[in-house]
Amino acid sequence: MRLYPAIDIKDGQCVRLKKGLFNEVTVYSDAPQEIAKQFEEDGAHFIHTVDLDGAQRGRSVNADVIRRIADAVSIPIQLGGGIRTLDNIQEALDLGVYRVIIGTKAVEDSEFIRAAVKRFGAEHIVAGVDAKDGFVAVQGWEKLSSRTALSMALSMKEMGVRTIVYTDILKDGMLSGPNVEQTRLLSEQTGLDIIASGGMSCMQDLEDVCAAGIHGAIIGKALYEKKIILKEAVARFEA
Repeated sequence: MRLYPAIDIKDGQCVRLKKGLFNEVTVYSDAPQEIAKQFEEDGAHFIHTVDLDGAQRGRSVNADVIRRIADAVSIPIQLGGGIRTLDNIQEALDLGVYRVIIGTKAVEDSEFIRAAVKRFGAEHIVAGVDAKDGFVAVQGWEKLSSRTALSMALSMKEMGVRTIVYTDILKDGMLSGPNVEQTRLLSEQTGLDIIASGGMSCMQDLEDVCAAGIHGAIIGKALYEKKIILKEAVARFEA
């Protein structure tokens, strides 16, 4: 199983939100690139980053911070938040990002995903499926669409996507355990590489995700609150 330590960026700082609420912010560092360097030193093979301001405003906001993170580490990073055009994807890759996560635009225009995969390759394009009560949310999680997570994932598969980040919004930042059952079903019913996001709180949660045959897990708040020690998790699940 691949582990993805997370760096969420707001106003240039490393933060965590609760349930995706922008008024529920905890700041952990004003130097996100230093967090990234520590993740690499602790054995991470990939870093997950989100431009929260970008997700909310629909355009890149923290490009300078993303570049500093990419320059600070030798491992690949993936970036989500505010990516709405093919030019946005190119700009992210030019910053040193290895692959981009497309959420809102994927819901609104699935053909955009097909074009992105064709131009950049499936290895550089990830679809973000962020769900609340089974329905996909968009625009920084502030609006619910009428699409279910499964229908969205299957549509992405048709467009050539191989990897999906699946977030249960109500679990995000709550340290209450991930939605393993829903994530497992998504993995089994689509055959895609599903990365579980939201709610990782302890090593047992990672054990459960791994046992469910899920490709990967994003770990955020649990790392910052020392509920999960990255070096130990890497040794157990990625060695």
